[in-house]
Amino acid sequence: MRYMVIIEKGPTSYGAHVPDLPGCIAVGQSHDEVLDLIREAVAFHIEGLQEQGLPIPEPSHTGEFVEVLAA
Repeated sequence: MRYMVIIEKGPTSYGAHVPDLPGCIAVGQSHDEVLDLIREAVAFHIEGLQEQGLPIPEPSHTGEFVEVLAA
């Protein structure tokens, strides 16, 4: 499965979350680290859902960049 991951740069770290998997988050010191950690978090999250007999949400979010003129 391919899930949309949102990455946010903070003052001292990076945070990531997966909109289709509420509660699935990660924090790392770099962009690369947070990507590695969120991959692990997604796998762990899905494993937990399977163990509990819960459905695994289908990926439904997508993302795009748009360009605008800045004033």
